Amino acid sequence: MLDRITLPPFLLLEPQYRDYVWGGQRLRPGAGITAEAWVVYEQDKVAIGICQGQTLADLAAAHGAALLGRKSVQKTGSRFPLLIKLLDCADWLSIQVHPNDEQAVQLEAPGVFGKTEAWHTLEADPGARVIAGVQPGVTPRALAQAIRDGTIEGMAQYLSLHRGDTLFMRPGTLHALGPGLLIYEVQQTSDLTYRVYDWGRPASENRQLHIEQSLAVTRHDARAELTPLPELQDGKEQVLCTSDYFTLSMLSATTQPIPLDTHSESFHALTAIDGRVRLTEGAESIDLSRFDTVLVPASTGAYQLEPLSAFKALKSTV
Repeated sequence: MLDRITLPPFLLLEPQYRDYVWGGQRLRPGAGITAEAWVVYEQDKVAIGICQGQTLADLAAAHGAALLGRKSVQKTGSRFPLLIKLLDCADWLSIQVHPNDEQAVQLEAPGVFGKTEAWHTLEADPGARVIAGVQPGVTPRALAQAIRDGTIEGMAQYLSLHRGDTLFMRPGTLHALGPGLLIYEVQQTSDLTYRVYDWGRPASENRQLHIEQSLAVTRHDARAELTPLPELQDGKEQVLCTSDYFTLSMLSATTQPIPLDTHSESFHALTAIDGRVRLTEGAESIDLSRFDTVLVPASTGAYQLEPLSAFKALKSTV
């Protein structure tokens, strides 16, 4: 077991909010437009307990593998390896693309990470769509021309999304979230985005296009992998997608508790998405309601999720 002396078993996190032109009002009802809640982020602070006020970056630097786990340290050292957001899409996000790790270093700077990501659909209005790749048959030359002249929307592949769908997005995949969606997004610890097209919105300092970078990284043959929600089983964990950077799972229960164990390999990032659940480890416990997020340090080991009502939660690990 790793040292547990100074780390509690559960770290409740304070989200950071971002307001963009495409945001809605589902993340903070009554508080105005909110596009994103960064619920697991290296600059998020711990909300309560002996670590209150410290950021995940602070704790990762101080505790290393005790917080992050062996797998995380092997991949990113003491850098916190994931960024998890909730996105409320009332309008189209820009059509965009992300580089891989090698491209990020080449195009940006040493130490910059690329961005592999996955989306899980929390809510979807009827007819909600996303862009997730380029239409079959589009050649690299035609794709490059469309990126340059601002006609890329006509070559994009559109997909309908429904509640419970998961999309896995590799770097190089052209993509955009459409209106009417509430999304859970897990990604590498990077917010490096190349904006290809912004639906005619006026460019500004914070919303510039990145045409040359987009040309360098967009793949004509890259498309997202869509996985519908599996049939849920009481008291079970079900993997939704996995990659070299993260594994995303659904936890659901009505009456049965769910035993989990970090095995000191990776932290567990848990976000309640429906109902209420209690996490317990020995005499320690914490209750989560919808959108509450807790980080379980790798040093915690075995713990349990007990349903306070029928609940669903998403778990991300390295």
